[in-house]
Amino acid sequence: MKKLLFISLCLPFIGFGQFTLKTYVPDDNFENYLEANSMGDGIALNDSVNTLSVEMLMSLDVSNENISDLTGIEDFTVLSSLKCYSNQLTSLDVSNNIYLTALRCQSNQLTSLDVSQNTALNSLFFYSNFLTGIDVSNNTALTYLYGHSNQLTSLDVSQNTDLYFLKCENNQLTSLDVSTNTALQHLHCYSNQLTILDVSNDTALIELHCQDNQLTSLDLRNGNNMNMPTFTISFNATNNSNLYCIDVDNVAWSTANWIYIDSWTSFGTNCSATSVQEHTTNKELLKVTDLLGRETKGTKNEVLFYIYDDGIVEKRIVIE
Repeated sequence: MKKLLFISLCLPFIGFGQFTLKTYVPDDNFENYLEANSMGDGIALNDSVNTLSVEMLMSLDVSNENISDLTGIEDFTVLSSLKCYSNQLTSLDVSNNIYLTALRCQSNQLTSLDVSQNTALNSLFFYSNFLTGIDVSNNTALTYLYGHSNQLTSLDVSQNTDLYFLKCENNQLTSLDVSTNTALQHLHCYSNQLTILDVSNDTALIELHCQDNQLTSLDLRNGNNMNMPTFTISFNATNNSNLYCIDVDNVAWSTANWIYIDSWTSFGTNCSATSVQEHTTNKELLKVTDLLGRETKGTKNEVLFYIYDDGIVEKRIVIE
């Protein structure tokens, strides 16, 4: 009599749900936000969400959510826009989010920000943090860079040739090279420790705020001075105690239109040469004009412009 041998394979039943990929999210407030917006796994405060729910998301706004850790953001692999401002972040690494074009992480407590792999990044807002430095050399698509009110001691924007708007005021910068930023139209670099600023290559520039520095040299001979709006404060170079002469395209035009300079500062077309010449020759006063360009002998408490034969124009005011 033949016997049949039955081999029973005892395999446990495995549901498809057990194969769901999970993303680790240790910050409770970040997890709560994802759960509340249908990106969680349905289990509150288990430090995870479903990866499938986040990996195809293109835009995320978690601003003002009291988040201190964005771990898990690395699985948002096609994310193009991230807003995480006004939180309590101390570090942020978005190096895995290679499709990111817009990042707003201002008003946090950041001391570390890694955007080194985000080559598609177009706008970066990281102001009001505690950053001492940032590497944007690979972010060659940047057009908007808002990094003001940090503790930056250096900022290299030499590779950001498409930069249109640069705000780096209220930092600790001692130098700033914008010679390659020929598309730059707006530059706010006031309240730093800059001693030299040369924007002569920035032929598209229509706004410059460089007040409250330590400037001894300012070169504005970019051929575009007369295209800067005169109905707004497009130029401000006040509170630079050692700035006696500013190089410009046209002395008369600058004198008539740019009033936000110190009383000891004048305009010239070759300040360095004039500075040497003043020690060897006597310049001759041609005329004195008022704010409207009218020749006058002047009165006390009135802004006057002393025009000399060497092209120098001095702004003076006699206080009674």
